[in-house]
Amino acid sequence: MSAQEILASVGSFSSHDLLLFEEKIQRKIFNKNDLLLRQGEVCQSVYFILSGSFFQFQVDDTTEIIIDLHLPKEWMYNHPSLIDQKPSDTTIKAFEDAEVVELSLSHLHELIARSQSFLHLSKIFDQTNHRTYLFDNALSPAQKYNYIKNAKPLIVQVFPVKMIASYLKIAPETLSRVRANY
Repeated sequence: MSAQEILASVGSFSSHDLLLFEEKIQRKIFNKNDLLLRQGEVCQSVYFILSGSFFQFQVDDTTEIIIDLHLPKEWMYNHPSLIDQKPSDTTIKAFEDAEVVELSLSHLHELIARSQSFLHLSKIFDQTNHRTYLFDNALSPAQKYNYIKNAKPLIVQVFPVKMIASYLKIAPETLSRVRANY
């Protein structure tokens, strides 16, 4: 995937901007179950998923509580940790073998300093809107499932029911009933 394809979702960039971007990014490979960010670490980068998938979770006793599910062609990071530069309260783990493009926060700042076009990258920080919509509205389990199918249709093809249910904050049995009625 080219720099232009990666950046297309946030704005249009000149060929010079694309070259600057390519200088600052780093491609990384993750195997299934590799950790991209550990709980307690400070998130220092944003990642664009080229292939594979990731999940972000917190551990409650021995249970993983899914905070977010990440798919190809999405930007991924831990929002509170990156923005406030504080230790992450979640872990980001590869659900399957994956390849990402990493852009460190310091390189992002350098890009913005060199070209105002990179201010468009601020759009990647609006991703919390999905979670806000899901959890700040009193949605029924069917409405949550319908919303997530529309917002991220591949989720139901990639992740198991138990993980999707945890993400939607509903019981797996409830999600199974909702899916059966779909």
